[in-house]
Amino acid sequence: MNLQNPFNNKKNLKSYLLKNGKVIDPKTKKIDKKDILIENKIISLVERNITLNSDEYEIIDCENLYISPGFIDMRVNLGEPGFEHKETIKSASMAAASGGITSIICMPNTSPTIDQPAIIQSIQRKAREVALSKVFCTGCITRGSKGEEISELQLMYEAGAVGFTDGNKSVSNARVMKRALNYVKSFNGLVIQHAEEPELSIDGEVNESEVSTRMGLIGIPSYSEAMIVERDLWLVKDTNCRYHVSHISTKETVEIIRSAKKKGISITCDTAPPYFLLNELSLENYRTFSKLSPPLRSEDDRKEIIKGLFDGTIDAIVSDHSPQDQDAKRLPFNQAEFGGVGLETLLPMTLSLVKNEKLDLIKAISLITKNPADILGLNSGKIEKGSEADLAIFNLDEPWKIKPEKFFSKSKNSPFDSILVEGRNLMTFVRGRLVFEF
Repeated sequence: MNLQNPFNNKKNLKSYLLKNGKVIDPKTKKIDKKDILIENKIISLVERNITLNSDEYEIIDCENLYISPGFIDMRVNLGEPGFEHKETIKSASMAAASGGITSIICMPNTSPTIDQPAIIQSIQRKAREVALSKVFCTGCITRGSKGEEISELQLMYEAGAVGFTDGNKSVSNARVMKRALNYVKSFNGLVIQHAEEPELSIDGEVNESEVSTRMGLIGIPSYSEAMIVERDLWLVKDTNCRYHVSHISTKETVEIIRSAKKKGISITCDTAPPYFLLNELSLENYRTFSKLSPPLRSEDDRKEIIKGLFDGTIDAIVSDHSPQDQDAKRLPFNQAEFGGVGLETLLPMTLSLVKNEKLDLIKAISLITKNPADILGLNSGKIEKGSEADLAIFNLDEPWKIKPEKFFSKSKNSPFDSILVEGRNLMTFVRGRLVFEF
């Protein structure tokens, strides 16, 4: 493969021997120099100095490289069906594979919305045809994500839905949310909330602060996120259902979740790179690529998000991949759509916590491998004998400049445009196939 065509979506299988790599095992919390033998989709051996006398194996020298479980991205907007001009299953899978992401969890805010089993089956079928990544679906909590009537949650669960969310909308009706939590508890399902009180965020564009006042933009108060989480915790305590808060962005939310975990409440959460790397000052000059949902917050919020990642309050990091075409972003700020792409930058942005904040490398990788797998109940995020060979091989120290025009994603709306980063994915294996090679 070459840079013009770095992907391999052919179904044929080969056997590989990965030599001399620094193997990151989030399960044992160790990094050891080992070899990995891949046969028939699975990891058949993880040992030091594996030697083979057969020429049936392709040997790949991973000297000075890290081998990690393939990354699991819990929050991706695919675009397809309905918004193929922004993203397709194929373009998203290419972007994911190039970034070392082997499992995509797609949001249900497509058109039509994912609120019935047939749409899940259609997406999974197309993903198998593309054959570059594993694609898992979430289903809408409410029909059409309108927040009024719960969907056929169990039927979607049986069709493969790994969680339930209304995507970029909050389930603001407490009665509807309680009904959903009670329903999914019967089959141990997971409810995922976009926490934002709609009456406080309606028509809002940015974080409510001195910056929004100075820019003359309608603000969304930070407590609009915390209010929904605090309300939902009463329902979670009552129902004892699995509950996850997605892309948290404020210090108040971190503090609420930290306190809830200490009390033993069943809650998990994630955040995205913009909320630990950027703050609302990135909106200066009315830069629409930094118009995100939730909005970029204050510097105090950003610091508390980092603290939450360090102390385990925040369980996972997601890309929050929200592709928008140029016509939707190159508009006056109040007319531009929310969202930023992130599949191809998830690894270097996560590694920035290692480089700049001194987060332990194993812990950082766990935030995008083992932890999401545990939350979603996936048999992934590990490197051990007998497990499927979903792997990312990366250079921890390779510097590069983010150039969205070179992204494989169909949309290029990155809030990290032109930033210098370190850490690049070089190879991606999915089910034992080398699907990407830089």
